[in-house]
Amino acid sequence: MYWFVLTVKRKNEIKTASLLEDNGFKVYCPTFTSVKKWSDRKKKVIKPLIGSYIFIKIKEKDRAKVFEIPGVLKYLFYMGVPAKVPNKEITILKDFLTEGTSIPLIETIKPGDNHLITNGPFKGKNGVVQEVGNNRLQVVLTELGMKVTLTNNN
Repeated sequence: MYWFVLTVKRKNEIKTASLLEDNGFKVYCPTFTSVKKWSDRKKKVIKPLIGSYIFIKIKEKDRAKVFEIPGVLKYLFYMGVPAKVPNKEITILKDFLTEGTSIPLIETIKPGDNHLITNGPFKGKNGVVQEVGNNRLQVVLTELGMKVTLTNNN
């Protein structure tokens, strides 16, 4: 069984994932914690990592059942068929979000370079560098088809 990619209403990713889980579906909505600042206070908020998308592990014959849940819009299609994500890719994403990763930033890395990640949960994965900044590196992971920002925790 593969993971399918569902498109959901914007800013409803976490709520829709929860509703799907309550209805017996196996769902993964990757999230991260961010600090929201107001003039008088700061608050930690949980945000979806990938806006408007969640992953669902479901049998092909049961795919239509998800449309009974409020917030579900459609499946993401790639080359005319529903996009499928292998278990391995979801595991990599989960590992990255739980463990994080530290990368040594070298001045010679520049946008457009192909880069092999040498440590952390993405070890051995190739990506294309999109942006290099202060203690961070944005890389498009070709196997996942998504942009990831890696930070140097040192």
